[in-house]
Amino acid sequence: MYKNDPIQEVPFSKINLNDSFFDSLRSDYDGFDNWFKKKSNSGAKAYVLYKETGALWAFLYLKDETVSDDTINPEFTLHRRLKIGTFKIEAHRTVLGQRFMTIILRKMISENYDFTYVTFLPKQKHLKGLFEKFGFKEWGTKNKELVYYKDLVYTGNIYKDFPRISMKNKSENLLSVWPKYHTQLFPDSRLNTENNFQREDVAFANTIEKVYLTKMSGVNDLSKGDLLVIYRTAENGKKAYYNSVATSICTVIEVKTIQDFANFISFKDYCGKGTIFTDRELSYFYDSKRYPYIVKMLYNFPLENRIIRKALLEDVGLPTSQETYWGYINLNNEQFKKVLELGGINENFIIN
Repeated sequence: MYKNDPIQEVPFSKINLNDSFFDSLRSDYDGFDNWFKKKSNSGAKAYVLYKETGALWAFLYLKDETVSDDTINPEFTLHRRLKIGTFKIEAHRTVLGQRFMTIILRKMISENYDFTYVTFLPKQKHLKGLFEKFGFKEWGTKNKELVYYKDLVYTGNIYKDFPRISMKNKSENLLSVWPKYHTQLFPDSRLNTENNFQREDVAFANTIEKVYLTKMSGVNDLSKGDLLVIYRTAENGKKAYYNSVATSICTVIEVKTIQDFANFISFKDYCGKGTIFTDRELSYFYDSKRYPYIVKMLYNFPLENRIIRKALLEDVGLPTSQETYWGYINLNNEQFKKVLELGGINENFIIN
């Protein structure tokens, strides 16, 4: 996690067990306090998010385990798994669930797990819905709890396969984003030079469903599942050759035109939590029709190594012609693979 990220991984020993946030867990699980104290003594860590008051908003504990478990039905045989040990978010923080799901699933893929699982009570329907959306399936039961798991079986559903991407029968493209919007919308893709960037606990930063408004021709030909290389343009006064960079990989959910919406309310509702624009700005865009194409996409992962324009030209082979507009460019399969290679992407993120 970045130092300016409101979600941090901290030792159990630094977390206040008496926070009222834990009351429901204490009520549902006998021995919760003893379990928490054991984790604290062992030096275990958890991901936490705090309110401005200092009280907890969210808590996530992940555990690497290689065990068999006959208390689970059907039994778990000996295998390495990523266990989602304890996971709670304040009920009304629905979009925040996507942020934590991103933490879980990117860890699963980057640290070479082929199986992750969670147990929860049947009454926790919001958790059930969140896990099912991202590809978790019912395994069985553990005492009074349901057991849900996710493996690496390809489903063809961009949510259930998230954060992995598939290049099968898909187009690959480069899509530019202005600096003033880029890092707010894709905070995990900030540049090393953006040391003072403060990630906010806001919906458009937490959701993996991003909304992009543009007038660039060609984007209206995108289809669900097509892949996008997000390209952060250079700031004013800086040379693009060294300061424009490829930063992220996204998957297209769908593309609409502004004419698809009967009124502003339906347009605003569609943009939803994935847009950084205010209602006033959206109203202007709707009335002016200045940006007629709306691209909705999943934010799969940042590139480990940001790729400057120089490398995109010389090593990836993007067009050098002065007439080529770098706002939106179709890439061929080899160019896209080269971006992933130069970007230092773990091959486990790619579905072959």
